[in-house]
Amino acid sequence: MKIDAFDEVVIMKRSVKEINFGGLEEKKKAAMEIKRLAKGDDKTRRALAELGVIPPLVAMAVESEVDACKMLAVEALVELANGSFRNKKLIVEAGLLKKLPRLIHTQSLISNHQFTHLLFSISSLAKTPFPLSSFHILPFLLKILDSKENDDETKLTCLSTLHNLSAKLENVKHIATPNTVQALLTSSSNKAVSEQALATLSNLIATTIGKKAIGDDPLVPKIFIDVLTWDDKPKCQELSVYLLMTIAHKCIMERQKMISLGIVPVLLELALLGSSLARKRALKLLEWLKHEEDKRIGVHSGPQARRLEILSGCVDEGEIEENKRNVKKLVKQSLDKNMELIMRRAKGAEGCSGVKVLVATSSSKSLPY
Repeated sequence: MKIDAFDEVVIMKRSVKEINFGGLEEKKKAAMEIKRLAKGDDKTRRALAELGVIPPLVAMAVESEVDACKMLAVEALVELANGSFRNKKLIVEAGLLKKLPRLIHTQSLISNHQFTHLLFSISSLAKTPFPLSSFHILPFLLKILDSKENDDETKLTCLSTLHNLSAKLENVKHIATPNTVQALLTSSSNKAVSEQALATLSNLIATTIGKKAIGDDPLVPKIFIDVLTWDDKPKCQELSVYLLMTIAHKCIMERQKMISLGIVPVLLELALLGSSLARKRALKLLEWLKHEEDKRIGVHSGPQARRLEILSGCVDEGEIEENKRNVKKLVKQSLDKNMELIMRRAKGAEGCSGVKVLVATSSSKSLPY
């Protein structure tokens, strides 16, 4: 049965009174009504906030000992925050984030997707001048990521929250810690949530403190090299090669580490088969690594006496020719290996589209090519 405008006003006023002054059952009923009303439109959400429902709902979400009451309050706050900068600000000012530390052991909230969605909604304030700090919210987000009970959807929302927070420069010092970086790197290996984790790391690595925190982790750079092989995740490849470029920039040790981990064949394949952006980045990184290898095996890396011999033409011609042959052999081996990888992939794709191949063959026998 449709409720008319007059009845809606009556219900709204009653719900406001009950959420502020009612008993347990009255508060539960009021939270349900506020949730329903808030789904309506911006005008209704604004009116509910002006009538003062947000502070008691925050208190209910934090302080209630009944999980059902907590969940109803959270769901009502999610609807109130939807598309409303003012209401999100009021939720923060009501103390939700400052009260998060006392909720860190509340499993019903840790594993609740609605509560994670509420934190994500509030985190969008980081893209505005509003002074939103990650200090209180970060331990809670790490707890959500660490929980084995949470599904990928909840973890993805959590990572999206971290990504929003990392966009604010003032938050980087709180986020770029060993624990957070390790959680992000671990999430990077999960294809279902990797893109958001890599995007957050890309925000962090743009700062000095973030670059150091990421570079110091033992999983780096191997975990990013592994992501480069994900042909079905082009965005992840683009972000991963960007992270590797930033790590390698003006850092000889990191470049040598990447070479020793076998990055060159992977980059060659990406430069051939990746997206346009991934190809450009892979080629640039290959250029840097080639320069590093040239310095390592070239005349500049040898002893001074050896350099003088080369410059004065005192090196045996046979030795020079042998070195040239060895270099050509290494180049050929690298090309052969990459060609084999490309052909194997092509054959796999052909096998998956056998019907299309048969149709194309049977309908084009008369064509000269």
